[in-house]
Amino acid sequence: MNASGNGAVFHAILTLLSEGAPVPKAAIARALGRLEKDVAGLLAQIPSLEFDDAGDIVGAGLSLRPTAHSFEIGGKQLYTWCALDTLIFPAMLGRTARVTSPCAATGAPVRLVVGPEGIDELEPASAVVSLHLFEWTRDVRNAFCRDVNFFVSEDSAAEWLQTHPDGWVLPVAQAHSLARDLASQLANGVGPACC
Repeated sequence: MNASGNGAVFHAILTLLSEGAPVPKAAIARALGRLEKDVAGLLAQIPSLEFDDAGDIVGAGLSLRPTAHSFEIGGKQLYTWCALDTLIFPAMLGRTARVTSPCAATGAPVRLVVGPEGIDELEPASAVVSLHLFEWTRDVRNAFCRDVNFFVSEDSAAEWLQTHPDGWVLPVAQAHSLARDLASQLANGVGPACC
């Protein structure tokens, strides 16, 4: 499959998941104008997908299963695998989301409203996002997402930075700029199919 096809599959999954219900392969096939039997091969190319017992998709960066990163969009309560996902998916979906996530150091809530073009609200204003380098793996969620979190401030991230020498933090507005670039790459099928 070409790169743009991978982006179309991932976008279809995100769009359907944003409706707040498990996504059957048949729904993906309809969204892509393909046969259901062809969808299995397409899905096998997307790392770290979560499935329920019925075989329907319940997570692809955007998840129906609770995580630390609460992501409300269109009145639906969803979750994401990492802080960066909360910034990427509004750009990919062209919709605004309300995000609440605990500071990875203090547990204090970080709250923001993320639109496709920017951050509309952020509390506390000093919040940062942790990022780190990782070697490519199909298990993006464990290799990358588990350490990509919000902190209430750069100071609160100091211990994390000491234990993650390949890591850094960005103010939320800068992380959102990076997220918009990543959203564009993902939509075009470049890079991992989730962050």
